[in-house]
Amino acid sequence: MSRSAVRTRPEGSERPLSEAYDTALLDLDGVVYAGGAAIGHAVESLGTARDGGMRLAYVTNNALRTPDAVAAHLTELGIAAAGSDVVTSAQAVARLIAEQLPAGSRVLVIGGEGLRVALRERGLTPVESAEDEPAAVVQGFGGPDLPWGRFAEASYAIARGVPWFASNTDLTIPGARGIAPGNGAAVEVVRIATGATPQVAGKPLPPMHRETVLRTGAERPLVVGDRLDTDIEGAFNGSVDSLLVLTGVTDGARLLAAPPHHRPTYVDADLRGLLTGQPEVSPAGDEGFRCGGWTAAAGGSVLRLEGDGEALDGLRALCAAAWTAAGEGACELDGGKALARLGL
Repeated sequence: MSRSAVRTRPEGSERPLSEAYDTALLDLDGVVYAGGAAIGHAVESLGTARDGGMRLAYVTNNALRTPDAVAAHLTELGIAAAGSDVVTSAQAVARLIAEQLPAGSRVLVIGGEGLRVALRERGLTPVESAEDEPAAVVQGFGGPDLPWGRFAEASYAIARGVPWFASNTDLTIPGARGIAPGNGAAVEVVRIATGATPQVAGKPLPPMHRETVLRTGAERPLVVGDRLDTDIEGAFNGSVDSLLVLTGVTDGARLLAAPPHHRPTYVDADLRGLLTGQPEVSPAGDEGFRCGGWTAAAGGSVLRLEGDGEALDGLRALCAAAWTAAGEGACELDGGKALARLGL
């Protein structure tokens, strides 16, 4: 579907998605793992998809770790991966900086080793202090133990007119114990102190999509993610299809309220969705939509749901009713009772 078209329902697919697309561009946090542990069904689903010929590329906004470290972690979980299978926002922002600064330029790093490795790969020199005369500041997720003084170093340099770059601006990051502040929250700290605005590379912005395409060579990619505002919007911006999995931060209510640029092509519970076809959502009567044994429609100020069957089919039908009613906006109809009936 082109960016000019407004998606009004999830699409169906007779073929398993792992056969319909040549490459899965997989988010990591909230999709493959959470807090370091594999999400249910991820390991076996990815192994089956890979054995069937689908290329797997791991595309993450988390700039903390190097691609090799991410690949090693995936391998420990039982998912065979090499550093070349991983694309990070650190790589995307390093390319963005290198296109604007001479080779060898000093860059003040506020973040983890992933940023330093990516900068060196582009011929740039990481430094640690605003007194090192950096030509740029780059900020990426540094983990829960990043010292508060690092934000001060960034602020000192930016206040002197040094250009500021951010790997990504995700406000939150999922973990084993719940949702924690992400790099976007840290970026806001520096923004408040300086009044400046960084150039951002990560999803959903074009630099990340360009980095992914350059590194994977995907011809028929499928973006797989858990976030509407990064993964799904990034797919929309790149005019490629997407699969939303419900293992991360997006719940049913957020999905129903999604504006056009946040509406995924497909919706499934987890990565098992790669291995199956997707059911059709079809019109039912003048105003309703049917998927499986469920029929959904907009009525008054609420979304109505009737029938029985798989909860995900009910959610897909509700998406069609909500998105159609909203058109180019965000659905404001109350879907709480319908979602509760589905256990969502």
